[in-house]
Amino acid sequence: MNSNEVQKLLESSIPNSTVIAEGEGCNFQVSVVSTAFEGLSTVKRQQLVYSHLQEAISSGAIHAVTMKTLTPDQDKAKN
Repeated sequence: MNSNEVQKLLESSIPNSTVIAEGEGCNFQVSVVSTAFEGLSTVKRQQLVYSHLQEAISSGAIHAVTMKTLTPDQDKAKN
């Protein structure tokens, strides 16, 4: 799996999301901004992202994921 595939997978799975995925091999860093995260704790946000990557993790296509999960308002405040 490459970073473009990870990006497309998450953007198609998480509503109203913008994803930046980087990495190679089976280790990736993802930044996900979505309205789907509003009202969720950091752990729940990460669980949501992992739920969409579970098949790739189980198959070994993805071994490790480091992630940032933000709502659009948090992303706007950060920038």
